Amino acid sequence: MTNLLFVEETGSTNADMFALVEQGVSEGCWLRAGRQTGGRGRLGRVWESPTGNLYCSTLVRIGTHDPLPHTLALVAANAVHALVAPLCAGQARIKWPNDILVDGAKIAGILLERVGDAIVIGIGINVTDHPTDLDRPVTSLFGQGSKDAEAGALLERLAQLFAHWLGIWRAQGLDPVRAHWLLNAHPIGTAMRVVQPDGEVVEGQFDTLDRQGMLILRLANGDSRAIHAGDIILT
Repeated sequence: MTNLLFVEETGSTNADMFALVEQGVSEGCWLRAGRQTGGRGRLGRVWESPTGNLYCSTLVRIGTHDPLPHTLALVAANAVHALVAPLCAGQARIKWPNDILVDGAKIAGILLERVGDAIVIGIGINVTDHPTDLDRPVTSLFGQGSKDAEAGALLERLAQLFAHWLGIWRAQGLDPVRAHWLLNAHPIGTAMRVVQPDGEVVEGQFDTLDRQGMLILRLANGDSRAIHAGDIILT
């Protein structure tokens, strides 16, 4: 059963969800904040959090027979893409591992963190505002022409879409989730540079995702390289 909670302001919805997990909260719980004062993105980045955008977190309790926990990133990406794509004038695409871009500009981000048997999934979507002083393009739903978009209503729809894809992930495994992700991601052959956690830089072209959700990069010499984590720059 879906349970939607709201707070006017908090440090981080993911941090608050950690506390709820420790209290035994069930799947289907979503926490939305009107504003975050300590929002986080991947790799320790600050996620700017002006009022009007959607900042929310949910959780998934990992079961014995569930697919690999990190592949919930694909579940979340499919749900967020399905939410924002119809609302954007431009073309929405999924960027591995956890971003949604519209014509190359970031509109949403996803952050997965684990606590005990639960994966906490934080989602931020630029609804009314987006930063203008970053070193990469960013956009919002208002900037894409959806002037009537409202964070509370968006969360209700997002919770439905996430539940749909989570059900497929559990009942049918990763394959259909992965196939849908590939349909809506950067096309095969997209040039990209990967900065790995150890600082190594790998350049190549997007080839596919393997059956564990890892990015497969085609190198200039024709070899394939599996990327488990990293910062992706489309080139």
